[in-house]
Amino acid sequence: MAVRLLSTPTALSHPAKLSFFSSPKPISTATSFFQWRSKCRVFTRKMVVKACVKVEEKNVKETSKQEWGKVSAVLFDMDGVLCNSENPSRKAAVDVFAEMGVQVTAEDFAPFTGMGEANFLGGVASVKGVKEFNTEAAKKRFFEIYLDKYAKPNSGIGFPGAFELINECKNKGLKVAVASSADRVKVDANLAAAGLPLSMFDAIVSADAFENLKPAPDIFLAASKILDVSPNECIVIEDALAGVQAANAAKMRCIAVTTTLTEETLKPAGPSIIRNDIGSVSLDDILSGGSDEMVQDMQFLQVTEQNPSRILNERTRNGSTPGVDVPSNEVFSLQG
Repeated sequence: MAVRLLSTPTALSHPAKLSFFSSPKPISTATSFFQWRSKCRVFTRKMVVKACVKVEEKNVKETSKQEWGKVSAVLFDMDGVLCNSENPSRKAAVDVFAEMGVQVTAEDFAPFTGMGEANFLGGVASVKGVKEFNTEAAKKRFFEIYLDKYAKPNSGIGFPGAFELINECKNKGLKVAVASSADRVKVDANLAAAGLPLSMFDAIVSADAFENLKPAPDIFLAASKILDVSPNECIVIEDALAGVQAANAAKMRCIAVTTTLTEETLKPAGPSIIRNDIGSVSLDDILSGGSDEMVQDMQFLQVTEQNPSRILNERTRNGSTPGVDVPSNEVFSLQG
């Protein structure tokens, strides 16, 4: 039975609610585990490179639909997957820098797509050498501009086919979640503008509660724990390189869409399937790998021998996930 989701953006803002994702001291293995390579430079909230993924292609083999394996949940990225919001986000970010007297282009933000607003804005500020850049102030102004100009009903922010695919998944008995590197204020605004009620989803996981964003697997692993579904039974739908890398790091299969990046850019990251947009993703793609005859057999370079599900547990005070036992008429929502 799917768990319905309905909570206000501040429902879990109390520090006690976030104890699951806070760590009393640095974990020695976490840094080494996430020292992977990627084409992207990853800027965290402190502008430190923390997590990338190295993906090695082994043999590409023919995989029958039966070998695709069991699917129990679908984790949807938001920007560029459910919502046509990547370009509006870049335009709003350009406006933020213009107000600071810094000239940037929308293309400057492409390398930081899918990494959360702090990295999205802070990464460009670092590249441009902006002195005394205040990330939180920039984020606040970014959200003001974005919500005022772009995240509005009938603004065309919703992708055709998103609503229908989510309903198809639910009717098939699959759990569905939003797993986004965006802050919750943007998630709520985008979903509302796209005509996707929060109650459609069994979980909504946003960036607020996490230090390590995509390409680290934390957000996807948290979603799988909340849904009580093993990572190997989750399918991720992503548009960003960092998102595909995060899915691979979580040992989840990934369907990539080319709404933001080209197929040539996404393919080296190793998505299982590539489609044009969410409207061209079918339920058959999700359940059995679709009509593609080739599914890549990926090998992940890991410094430790830990199971991906343990990565998240190492960053917690205990091994439980808040909100898993919520009543069936409520929505679980993880945020800051």
